Amino acid sequence: MRTLDDLDVKGRRVLVRTDLNVPLDGETITDDGRIRASVPTIRTLVGRGAKVVVCAHLGRPKGKADPKYSLKPVAERLGELLGQDVAFAADVVGDSARETVASLQDGEVALLENLRYEPGEESKDDAARGAFAAKLAGLAELYVGDGFGAVHRKHASVYDVPKLLPHAAGGLIVAEVEVLRKLTEDTERPYVVVLGGAKVSDKLGVIESLLTKVDRLLIGGGMAYTFLKAQGYEVGGSLLQEDQLDQVRGFLSEAIERGVELVLPVDVLAAVTFAADADHDVVEATAIPADREGLDIGPKTRELFASKLADAKTVFWNGPMGVFEFEAFSGGTRAVAEALIASDAFTVVGGGDSAAAVRKLELPEDGFSHISTGGGASLEYLEGKSLPGLAALED
Repeated sequence: MRTLDDLDVKGRRVLVRTDLNVPLDGETITDDGRIRASVPTIRTLVGRGAKVVVCAHLGRPKGKADPKYSLKPVAERLGELLGQDVAFAADVVGDSARETVASLQDGEVALLENLRYEPGEESKDDAARGAFAAKLAGLAELYVGDGFGAVHRKHASVYDVPKLLPHAAGGLIVAEVEVLRKLTEDTERPYVVVLGGAKVSDKLGVIESLLTKVDRLLIGGGMAYTFLKAQGYEVGGSLLQEDQLDQVRGFLSEAIERGVELVLPVDVLAAVTFAADADHDVVEATAIPADREGLDIGPKTRELFASKLADAKTVFWNGPMGVFEFEAFSGGTRAVAEALIASDAFTVVGGGDSAAAVRKLELPEDGFSHISTGGGASLEYLEGKSLPGLAALED
C-alpha cells in the first residue's frame, strides 16, 4: 500500500475516510477514542499544507438524514483535538459540501455530514454505489483511507472512491495492518487469544481460523454459556445460542485434536435478572441454577485466566468477559485487562466493546501494545478474509 509519504498533498484537496462512529448521548460524545485515533493522519496532512476534507459515518440512519446521527458534535470535538476550527458541511455531496470544500485554504479542515445519509454509500447495487462515489470523489484530488473500523465494508467511500482518485493509506491503517500481521505471521509463542462478547455466531469464522494458530483459547462473556451447554451443563437463563451447539461441539473436539488448550469459566456471577443492581451469587460454571443467568466470570475464573496469560508472548483479546457496563459485573473484564497490562507479551485489544471497556473502566491505554479501532475488521482479518477497503488501497 502507498502511504502518506507517497502523496504530494500541498495545496491539494485530500478526501480522508476516517472512522468517527462514536457513541452519543444526545449531542454528547461519551467515548472520543475513534476521534482521537483519527487526529495524527489529519494533523500530518494539515502540516503538509493539504486542504483536508474528512468524511465518516455515524450509526445507521439508513440512507436518509436524521438529526440524531449528525456528525456536527464530532466536528466540534475534532476541532478541539486538532486545535483549529473544523468547517462543517450540512450535507455530504450537495451545495453545502461543495461550498465548504471550495472555501478551504491550505492547512484547513472540513468535515462532511454523515456518509450514511446517502443511500449510495451502503448500496449493494454497484451502479448506485459508483454514482455516489463519483460525486464524493469530485470534491477532492487525492484520497486517503484511514478508517480501519470500516475497511471490512464494501461501501462507496471505502471501496469505490479509491478507484477514482490517486490514493494512499493513512497512518492508522498502516499501524493496524502492521499489528495484525504480527498476529498472523511468525507470531511469538505462547500465543493466547481471549474471546468474549455475547454471541458465538459473531465469531464462528475467527474461532475456526484461530484453532489452527493459537496455543490457548480462553472463552468468556455471553458466548461461554453456549460452550458450557455444549458440554452438557445447565446454564439457566444465561445467554445461549441453541442453534450453535453442534458447531461448538466441533470446536471443542478440534481443540483436543490440535492440542489447543481451550479454557472455559469455572465459576460465574449468576444473577436473578439482567439489571445493574440484580442480586447475584458466585456459582460453579457447571451448576448454574435454572432461575439464574450468568453476567460475569467469577473470581476463580479471573485467577485461572490470569494464570493462562502469565507466560504468553502474544495475546489478542476481543470481547468483554461480562456485562461491564454494570459495575457489579465488570470485574471479569477488568481482571483480564489488568492481566494483559501486567504481561510482558505483545498485547492487542481487538477494538469494539473491548476497547470501550478499557476506556470505561479507566484503565491505562498505554498499558497495551495496541488498541485496535476496528473490532469487526480485526476479526475478519484474523479470519483470513479479504477486506474490501484494504484491497482497494492495495491497487
